[in-house]
Amino acid sequence: MTRLPAVTAVIPTHNRPDQMRRALESVLTQNYDGDIEVIVVFDAEEPYRPEVEVPPGRSLKTIVNNRSRGLAGARNSGILAAANEYVAFLDDDDWWFPGKLARQMPAFAPDTLLVGSAMVLDDGEHRHERLIPVPEVTHAVLLRDRIAGLHSSTFVFRRDALLGDLGLVDENLPGSYGEDYDLLLRTSGLGRIDVINEPLVSVTWSQNSYFFGKWGAYAEGLEYLLNTHAGFKNDRKAYARIAGQIAFARAANGDRRTARQWVRTSLSRNPTQIKAWLALGISLHLLSTKWVVGTVQRLGKGI
Repeated sequence: MTRLPAVTAVIPTHNRPDQMRRALESVLTQNYDGDIEVIVVFDAEEPYRPEVEVPPGRSLKTIVNNRSRGLAGARNSGILAAANEYVAFLDDDDWWFPGKLARQMPAFAPDTLLVGSAMVLDDGEHRHERLIPVPEVTHAVLLRDRIAGLHSSTFVFRRDALLGDLGLVDENLPGSYGEDYDLLLRTSGLGRIDVINEPLVSVTWSQNSYFFGKWGAYAEGLEYLLNTHAGFKNDRKAYARIAGQIAFARAANGDRRTARQWVRTSLSRNPTQIKAWLALGISLHLLSTKWVVGTVQRLGKGI
C-alpha cells in the first residue's frame, strides 16, 4: 500500500494559550493515515510544551520565532524547521475539521503548488459558510478578487516550492498584512492552485484578531501589494478594487485627504467600486466606520 505523504503543520502563536491548544489538538486528531508533525512557533513569548496527548504517527515540536517579529517571520521559522515535504498553515485562533488533510492531500497533482479549501467563518455570534465562488483559482481571478473564503489556515504547500522559486512568506510586508494574499498571487503566477470547495476549517473573526481595526497597517500593506504585483497595473478593475480598499482604510484611519486621493484613483478606473464610495462617505463624515464595518460583518463579509 502506498504510504500517504507526511505533513508538517505550522502554528504561529502569541499569548493565546487556550486557542492555540484547540488549534493544536485539531491537527493532532486528524483522520489522516499519513504522519503529521506539528510545529508551534512562539512569537515574542517564552516557549512551553502544551499538555496535549500526542497520538502515534503524530509529533510535536515547539520553537521560537528567530526571524522578524510577526506572522510572516513566525511562519517562515516553522517552514524552515519542518521535516516533511508538505507544509500546512494554521493560525492559533482557528481550527481544522477532522477530515481536512484526508480531503486535501489526494488533490495534489504533479503541477499543484498549493491546495486550499473553503471555510466556516465564526464571528462569535454567527457562523457563515464561505465557499470558493470560482471554478478555477487563477492569477487573473485573484487580481480581481482576493477570494476571502480561501483563508491561509486552509493552505497546504509543497515545501520545496516555498524553499525554491515561490519563496518564503514576505517579511517585508508592513505588519505582515496581506501575506496570505501575496502568497496566493505569487503561487498562481508560478503554478497551479487546487481547492476542495467545502468547509474544512473554522476561522475565528473577532476583535481579538491581530489586524482588527489597524487601518493604517491595512492601508500600508495594500499599497505594498499594489506596487509589488505588476498585474494590478494592467487590469483597471483589479487596480480600482485595491485602490478602493486603500481609500477605505485611509478614511477609517482619519487620513481624509489621502483617502479622497485614493477615491479618485479608484473611481477613475471603475466608477462602480463600492468601497471607494464608502470611503468618500467616511471622509466627508456622512458615514461612520463603525457602522459600515458592523453592517458588513453582520452579513459575514469583510472590508
